[in-house]
Parts: sequence; C-alpha cells; structure tokens
Amino acid sequence: MLQGIDVSSYQPSDYSTTGLSFVFIKITEGLGYVNPKWVAQRTTARHAGLVTGFYHYPHIANSPTAEADHFLAQINLVAGDIICLDWEWYGQNISADRARAYKDAWVGHVRSKAKGHRVVVYCDRTNWLTVDTDSNCGDGLWIADYTNAGHPRIKHHWTFHQYTSTPLDKDVANFSSLAALRSWAGVPHHLTAEAEAPQAPASEASSG
Repeated sequence: MLQGIDVSSYQPSDYSTTGLSFVFIKITEGLGYVNPKWVAQRTTARHAGLVTGFYHYPHIANSPTAEADHFLAQINLVAGDIICLDWEWYGQNISADRARAYKDAWVGHVRSKAKGHRVVVYCDRTNWLTVDTDSNCGDGLWIADYTNAGHPRIKHHWTFHQYTSTPLDKDVANFSSLAALRSWAGVPHHLTAEAEAPQAPASEASSG
C-alpha cells in the first residue's frame, strides 16, 4: 500500500512529503470559500512528485452544479490530477435524499466537465453504510474509517482509505506500486519517468 495525506488550510504550505506517494488538497467549500494555502500546498506536492488530488466540501442546500463549477474554476487542471467530492454535511440540516442527489449530480457534472480526470468520492463509513444507496463514487471510493490502515470495514472496493486523523489525516492507496497509481490517475509517462529517476544531491545538481 502507498502512503499519503490530505491537507487543508489547517496544515502548513510546506508540509513534509517524506515517505508519501500522494496528497489530497482542499480547495473549496460551498460557493464562496477558497483555501488560501492551496496553491502553495500544490507546489509542495508537485515538487515532491506526488500524485495530487483536489477536493471540495459541499454545502448541500446549494446547487451541486454551481458548487462544482466554483470548484473547477479555481484549478488549472493538468493530466494526472484527481478530483474529489468530500461527501460530508456536518451541521447542515439536510435529508438523506438531498445528500444522495447532491452526490450524484456533482459527480456527474464534474465528470462531464473534466474529462480524462479521475473523479472520486470521500465518505465516512457511517454515511457509506447508512445514507448511500447506489454505491456511486465515480471512479473510486475514498473511505474514512479509523481502523488499521488498508482494512476499512466495508465490502465495496475502495481506492483510498483515510485511517487516522492523528496527528493529521493519513491515508493509504489500494495500489501495488506508485507506477500503478500514476497509471490509474493518468500521470503522463514523461513525468512518471522524471519522478522515478534518481535525483542528484543538491550540491551536484547546482554545480556547472
């Protein structure tokens, strides 16, 4: 399994990438909020060669297509970027029917607007087992279940597993190798080769 994290404005822009293969970065919430650190957090991921995903936290009473467009308008997507709906609604007075309808509409709209990019759904175990009814998670399920890494307590195939929030949100990817994750995400071959090539020490790289 591959190690990763997810970050928002609560984490620094220059978070540690040691031992990581991927990161998910919060960009938007609702129709107005934009994470002020997300561009710098993306730069950190790009420099480390991480597979990078971006997520949106919904205000489900709003139009899912309007929120999806607000989210997409912030990003200049490049090949290999993963898109995610953080399907949560804590503190929102929302019915299960409305939550399900939002999920399906948001995923469908983003898939039509960002062709070629993997679209996944983040969901905690309780909502997955008790609110979801159609198992629609786009191209993959990112399940949150705080248990042993890689062993979420669900039957559905999962792509990412958030297994703890201490000291920050940590995840694993259900892939046998980094090359397999990059291939699934659609990272261009030349970028994959660059990321896998041995890097010269800083003193050598800066000489000549």
